[in-house]
Amino acid sequence: MRLFALQATRALGERIASAAGLELAAHEERDFEDTEFKVRPLDGVRGERAVVCQSLFADDRQSANDKLCRLLFMIGALRDDGAAEIVALVPYLAYARKDRRTKPHDPVTSRYVAVLLEAVGTDVVVGLDVHNPAAFENAFRVPTVHLEASPLFVEHFAHAAEAAESVVVLSPDAGGMKRARRFAAALAARTGRPVDLALMEKERSEGRVAGTAFAGDVRDACVIVVDDLIAGGTTVVRAAEAARQRGARSVHAAATHGVFATGAVEKLGAAGLDSIVVTDSAGDPRGRAAALGDRLVVLGCAPLLAAAVRDLDR
Repeated sequence: MRLFALQATRALGERIASAAGLELAAHEERDFEDTEFKVRPLDGVRGERAVVCQSLFADDRQSANDKLCRLLFMIGALRDDGAAEIVALVPYLAYARKDRRTKPHDPVTSRYVAVLLEAVGTDVVVGLDVHNPAAFENAFRVPTVHLEASPLFVEHFAHAAEAAESVVVLSPDAGGMKRARRFAAALAARTGRPVDLALMEKERSEGRVAGTAFAGDVRDACVIVVDDLIAGGTTVVRAAEAARQRGARSVHAAATHGVFATGAVEKLGAAGLDSIVVTDSAGDPRGRAAALGDRLVVLGCAPLLAAAVRDLDR
């Protein structure tokens, strides 16, 4: 097996390799003056399984589109070099939120990304807490592996849950209720204490978020708002403020992907959250979210991803 990590995700790739007991394979990324580039493996892969790690979040150096294009070209180069199997290890999968048509003539971009990955020769796609696991699986014709970061969050919140008078897991929208229910069950099993559920209504249209209905009792509770990602921050902030208004004793946010788009840090900072807990699937956000200070907690997802890499041999 050869494990490659493209330059934008190299730090995470090194941690995955270390946890999996592997060495990162060598590759070249060369940029040209007109913004075109070349990417190629330097270690041969003929007859071997090649795993390529690339997280598709935007940063100040490359857009999500840039990273996707580099991933596609690297997979194509590995296929041309004779790899027996190519695995795309994508900690954060861009465009996964648009997985269905909600208006006439809408695109289904999650499926288009799947088509691109398949077209260049991908055999297996591994994703972490994609927006809709069923849509992720259905978008691809090749096998997919869906990982959940829930065990990391369960361990992180276990002590607070044991000390709290009551604990409520809050889903900020109906689409995330299954995720919240699984997390609540795992946290209850870990702590041996009951964990309740609550739900916040959300409707999104043309960039605007609406909905005020709230189901569940959060008074005097430790509330954990669980979501797959924090991008603009609006969804988590609305849920946190609603919980505070209903008497929550403390409110925490737990989201796998800390994307933190423009304006998100300011919204989160003003929302009265006791902590914002994310993983490093979209890079280490502490630099771009420094204003959150100690309230921002970053959990390492490399052990989860390394276990998935090792499991490919089973």
